[in-house]
Amino acid sequence: MVSRSAVSSGALRPARRVNRLGLAIACALLAAIFAADAFAQSLPRSRTTDPTLSTKLDNRKKRNPNARMLVTANEMIYDNRSNKVHAVGQVQIYYDGNTLEADRVSYDRNSNRVFAEGNVRYKTTDGNIVHSQSLELTQDFKEGFVNSLLVETPNRTRFAATRADRTDGTLTVYQRGIYTACEPCKNDPQKPPLWQVKAARIIHNEGERKVYYENATIEVFGYPLVYLPFFYHPDPTVKRQSGFLQPTFRSTSRLGVGVEIPYFWSIAPNMDSTLSVTPYTLQGPLVKGEFRHRLENGAYMIRAAAIDQLKPNEFAGLSGQRDFRGSIDISGEFNINSRWVWGFDGMISSDRSFQRDYNVVPTGRIERTSEIWLTGQGDRSYFDLRGMHFRGLSEVDRNDQLPLVLPVLDYSYYFKNPILGGELSYKINVTSLTRQEADFAALRALGAGVADPQDPNKCLVSAAVPANCFIRGIPGEYTRMSAQLDWRKTVITTPGIMVTPFVRLRTDVASVNVSNDAGVINYLQTGSDELIRAMPTVGFETRWPFISVHSWGTQTLEPIVQTIFRPSERLIGRFPNEDAQSLVFDDSTLFAIDKYSGWDRVEGGSRVNYGVQYTANVHRFGMVNVLFGQSYQFTGDNSFAQTGFTDGTQQIGSTLQSGLEDKMSDYVARVYFQPTGRFSFITRYRFDKDDLALRRFEFETRSTWDRLQLSTIYAYYDAQPLIGYIDRREALFQTASYKVHDYWTLTGAVRYDLDRGKIDFGSLGVQYADECIALSANYIVDYTNLLTSTPVQRFVFKLNLRTMGQTVR
Repeated sequence: MVSRSAVSSGALRPARRVNRLGLAIACALLAAIFAADAFAQSLPRSRTTDPTLSTKLDNRKKRNPNARMLVTANEMIYDNRSNKVHAVGQVQIYYDGNTLEADRVSYDRNSNRVFAEGNVRYKTTDGNIVHSQSLELTQDFKEGFVNSLLVETPNRTRFAATRADRTDGTLTVYQRGIYTACEPCKNDPQKPPLWQVKAARIIHNEGERKVYYENATIEVFGYPLVYLPFFYHPDPTVKRQSGFLQPTFRSTSRLGVGVEIPYFWSIAPNMDSTLSVTPYTLQGPLVKGEFRHRLENGAYMIRAAAIDQLKPNEFAGLSGQRDFRGSIDISGEFNINSRWVWGFDGMISSDRSFQRDYNVVPTGRIERTSEIWLTGQGDRSYFDLRGMHFRGLSEVDRNDQLPLVLPVLDYSYYFKNPILGGELSYKINVTSLTRQEADFAALRALGAGVADPQDPNKCLVSAAVPANCFIRGIPGEYTRMSAQLDWRKTVITTPGIMVTPFVRLRTDVASVNVSNDAGVINYLQTGSDELIRAMPTVGFETRWPFISVHSWGTQTLEPIVQTIFRPSERLIGRFPNEDAQSLVFDDSTLFAIDKYSGWDRVEGGSRVNYGVQYTANVHRFGMVNVLFGQSYQFTGDNSFAQTGFTDGTQQIGSTLQSGLEDKMSDYVARVYFQPTGRFSFITRYRFDKDDLALRRFEFETRSTWDRLQLSTIYAYYDAQPLIGYIDRREALFQTASYKVHDYWTLTGAVRYDLDRGKIDFGSLGVQYADECIALSANYIVDYTNLLTSTPVQRFVFKLNLRTMGQTVR
């Protein structure tokens, strides 16, 4: 307290500057004012039910009872008649990390209340800044009020109110309050922010660490958008808390209209659950739940959804035509130690399309893989063991044709020390799979009564004959173990030639049991078989780069020749081909020792791969890279010309028409050009070896022109009827983005099927994004539905208010 002897009784003394004020003006007036970091509609919840709350409150910064106060002002006035002390003129008070600035600060000794007036600016230890014209509080700063205040927080959020009252040191009530996370307009500060929440009362309960709103309206661009009679959100000190999450509006022709309002339950710091009920106007309520639990060594999650449909006939003829539909997903991953991890991810569903129909899985997913795994990572080794089950999510899938893979093992190891001066490594793969039904694919368009009515290019087992179809996957069991040893060394000779000799030894052992299903005998021998094959490979790769330096840049011409010696591939067709059917011959596989994508096939026969690569770096004009090459089978059987024959009939997994089926392969090329950082394009080609006809072409370019961004992808693939691609495929996909303004962007995309002469996908959208709000509206039309020729049309609207969450409709 200020010493009474410093003031004459009953008179005003001339003002004088002092360095200490004896009234306990601490700057905790509005320390309870916090801006929100998250938004949730919810009901009030006692702090005693949140196990994380008590600990966090105890960890808050405590005031120093011995803190000293520094006061500066133009003058100090001691009024003993009214028993008041005044600090007047550019008052600044510093106390325990808090700062108070005002034109005038008064302390009433009778009521033990402090008054600040005129251009009040108060900064708390938390970084919050309070602006007002006047404030009043008790000496212990547990109660008080502020008129016409504005609160700025460190995370750039703001509160404003006509009056704020603080009671019990933990409760602050804002009358006619406003909250926003937007910066004020620089040109017109009086203009409403892009979005704000207006409420009759805003209550901040510091004990519960919650901010409540009564009779609130959310305004966007100055227009009322949503009225909420009551909602609340946690203050920024809370990272997670129970409550209702943002609602989601959904509408489809088969389900009707539904509103999903999830409830989040924070069970414990390491455990939570989310439950929602979505009542659909046509099908009734859909119930969804999610449970998450984090342990010391990992975490797991369980997700479930179910509905008893009111109108199953809306899915007439489809897998969803049933009363009860539902699914259960479970996933988790756990650390065994610093190098080993195991985990699982599984799904059980009532039917194949439930999760897509009810938006349980992300839009666009067409397949679900259930698996369990064990992985280990060493300094020079890698281990991966897993089991997998595949399930299609669309109506055209036949899930009995998808395999159960249990197990599949991959292990690789690279020796630390050089062996014979080179790098030695080995790989092991073990795969065992089971399939209930043969997977056939059509070689030509089939007529009525022969093809699956859901897909005219999909064979039925009963109609599977070699003239029409081939087998992509066998029915029955198949187990294979493969081991591969690799050695290579690079030597640079005196002229600068890089020579890389290499050796590869490969062994495969397999057990096959093919079920005698209808039509399978037309393609391969049914029953059991034990198989073994070996493939030794030796060769060398030679590169001789010629480099020239010029005033305009540098250029490099590099001839490349790779020679491979090995015997012919054995047991073609008796080894089922499950993982090596995707064969693309282009620049990326030209110099591959084995061009197959998997282990079930192994390339045989001696071959030479050759080409030339040219690179130029031009000052101010960027870089260009060109590769052109070919492959030649000079001895032994060509694996790519053989797909496996038994009694003259076509076998499994054809690799014909890849461009490698003849001794002299097609030509492959690549051109990459990047003149500037804003423009680049890459093209890939495959030309027929006889007449240079274009068999495969890919073009991709990206460019930025001031506010315009363009991306173009063009692809042309020649027909490959011998492996199931009956027609040629040619399409153009164009995307564009134009920034109309600093915050406004127009987007569009279109995919044009050049072979059919029509657009099969398109989208158009507009986006707005700044520091406090983001919104987008997109219209999408998709003609690629496999069940119907009618397009699928969607309109998606998204609104994101910073600190307030996201709404999608």
